Parts: sequence; structure tokens; C-alpha cells
Amino acid sequence: MRYSIFRAFSAFTVKFPDKGFQYSCYLFFILFVSSCASPKEMNYFPQIKDEIVSNKYPLSEPQIQINDLLSIIVTSSSPEASAIFNAPNESTNITSLAATSINTLTIGYLVNQNGDIQFPVLGQIHVLGLTKFQLSSIITEKIIEKKLLIDPIVTIRYLNFKVSVMGEVSRPGVFTTPTEKLSILEALSFAGDITIYGEKNNVLLIRENEKGEKIVKRLNLTDQSILSSPYYYLKSNDVLIVSSNGQRLVKEKNSQTIPIFFAILSFLIVAVSQVKF
Repeated sequence: MRYSIFRAFSAFTVKFPDKGFQYSCYLFFILFVSSCASPKEMNYFPQIKDEIVSNKYPLSEPQIQINDLLSIIVTSSSPEASAIFNAPNESTNITSLAATSINTLTIGYLVNQNGDIQFPVLGQIHVLGLTKFQLSSIITEKIIEKKLLIDPIVTIRYLNFKVSVMGEVSRPGVFTTPTEKLSILEALSFAGDITIYGEKNNVLLIRENEKGEKIVKRLNLTDQSILSSPYYYLKSNDVLIVSSNGQRLVKEKNSQTIPIFFAILSFLIVAVSQVKF
């Protein structure tokens, strides 16, 4: 396709004997071709067809880690008696100095360096490595054992589920979600999607496992196999880095050098035209 365009372009420039004009046209053609991108490079899953993609790696229940912030809400038939357990979940408004805006700060139960939380009335509870369901069962049993409430219901959620999106996206940043289930496509949409200078087939994922080890994985978002991979759904504290295709740097350099080049070229054309042979 590009070769056919080049042949047609060459036939057009031959009609003009002025060498300076021809050189300018060829330079324009080179810049035009270098700026063209294949549609396959711009789209997600360009080869995908209508089908049902099976989930080979179902999302597992995460284990509670150190520095997790938990919302633990206890309800029962007596709201007054339950209120003492829910005080640490109350929200207050604070002013963010970085964003100069009002944000909501939710105070929950912070897992300390020993893997414990301090729970009202029940005292210290070791939660490290437990799932939300397991911790809910433990708190429920302790409340019933001490006869503090009748038929208590304990609801637990993570308050610090966050992912970081960096690189060639429109709005890089750290994003939090109350759903505790976030796909890589949703995270990129929060960040305003990948820019035209980003490589959809070269997205870096950094994930820390339970042992504190860093897992580094490069993902291809033009390949539909990502939909059934263990990396489609993100985990808390995951970091996504969208690699650059280099076009932004080329554009910035061209914006500086092209005007200078054309100024010199124009000067040479004028100077050569004034020379009498």
C-alpha cells in the first residue's frame, strides 16, 4: 500500500523540474509515512470474534495483608448495641492539599505489622492471612460467645483496594475502587485510556505476592488470550505501566527541527535560484 502511494507520489513530483520543490515533497512524504500507524496497533483485540471466553483462572478470595484497611460493620436486631462496633467506620471530610479539593477519608481497622487489628470490646484479633469470610466468622463467634449481640451479622470490605496506572495514558494516577474486583480494561478506562503514543501490545504489570516478591509480566492487550489469563483481573497495589511507541519523542523533535530545516531549505532554494550559470 505504501509502495503504491510512493510510486504515485514520485510520478507527481517528476512533473516539477525544481529540485528544491521535489526535495521538499519527498521530505513531506517521509514524515507522512512515518506518522502513519496500523489500525491493528490502535485497537484492542483486533482479531477477536463473537464467542464466549471461558474463565480459566477464577478470581480467588484475597487474604488479608499487613497495612490493609478494613471496613467491619456489625448489625443486629439492636442498632444501639451494635453501634459500638461500627464507630471506626465513620467517615469525615478532609481537604486534600495536593488536589485542593474535598475528599472523604474513611477510618477503618488498620492491620498492624504483627497482622492484628484492635476491635472494640473483643480486643486484639489476629487477621493476617485470613479471608474476609474467615474473619467474619471469627468475629461473629466471639460476639455470640460473649453474649454481646443476638444473631449478629458481620460485613467486611477492603477500603484500600487500589491500583496505579502510569506511562502513556491520558490521566496517570492511583485509583481506588469499592468493588474489590477490577479488570485491566477498567483500570485503563479510569486513567483515560492508552494514548496514541502508547503500545497496547506492551503493557507492564508489576504485582507483589504474599511472600513480598515482585512479579513482573508484560501483557499484550491486542491478544484476546488476556481475557482468560490470571492477569485480566487486577489485585490491590498492582502497578500498570504502558510503554511508549517512541512517536511522542519523534513528534517533539520534529516540532523543533522541521521549522529549522525548512528555513534552511528555503534559503538554499532562493540562493541557488539567484546563481547565474
